[in-house]
Amino acid sequence: MIRAASLLRRLARSAPHHPIASLFLATVVVSGFFLLFPGVDLWASGLFFDPATGDFPAATNAFLRRLRSLGPYLVWLIALGSLTILIVKLIWPERPPLVPLGKPLFLLITLILGPGLLANGILKAHSGRPRPRYVDVFGGDLPYVEVWRFTDYCKSNCSFVSGEGSSGAWLLALALVLPLGWRKPAFWVTALIGLALSINRVAFGGHFLSDTILAWTLNGLLIALFYHLFFIRPPAWVTPSALDAGFSRIGFSLQDGFAFLASRVRRLRSAHQKTDQ
Repeated sequence: MIRAASLLRRLARSAPHHPIASLFLATVVVSGFFLLFPGVDLWASGLFFDPATGDFPAATNAFLRRLRSLGPYLVWLIALGSLTILIVKLIWPERPPLVPLGKPLFLLITLILGPGLLANGILKAHSGRPRPRYVDVFGGDLPYVEVWRFTDYCKSNCSFVSGEGSSGAWLLALALVLPLGWRKPAFWVTALIGLALSINRVAFGGHFLSDTILAWTLNGLLIALFYHLFFIRPPAWVTPSALDAGFSRIGFSLQDGFAFLASRVRRLRSAHQKTDQ
């Protein structure tokens, strides 16, 4: 216990200067807060619950439902743009990339590992935390489950953590790879969109407040780790020149492979035509 307290004090001292330490500490503090005061979760969800109808009215609001669909659209748009940049480099390996390849790789890796693997593949799949709409306090038949307590009340696609909150937090990664002059406005735009999408899920009764906040701190921590890897202290194999050279080698190898397959197809076709004669 003393060692843990000492570690937290060291993290608190270093947090203002180190985003990774800050986000790790935020995750610990938020987790501790909701474990000590679970009623805050129920209170926040109760703000959007209508006892008269026994439902969350926001879930049927047409505007809010359209807002929810904005999140996946933006995520796919950014992901496809990033993937396109990498594919273009592979198709034309002799040309310089459209942007430094670390940027699209950073976006795709953090998307796959954060919202993809951590949120949906691990926590939501195995936490067993019932969503607010299924909890007895809000007319359901399941008990409220605290954060980080894994149960079997929910079999899959559970409440902890918020998948759409994770995607909303991931949108901030886009601001980190834009030109310096665009980063601040892009940060505020993506932050507002991400917050709106996250609060929307609480209003729908789909997630607790703790699901959403921890989705932000956990994905923020992962983004900070990979930003450090790609842009602050990149190892030799992650530098722009190394990535450019690596993708060029793969692109040239693919060209050679396709050329070989094309020649084999031409030979087979020629042989087939001779036998027909």
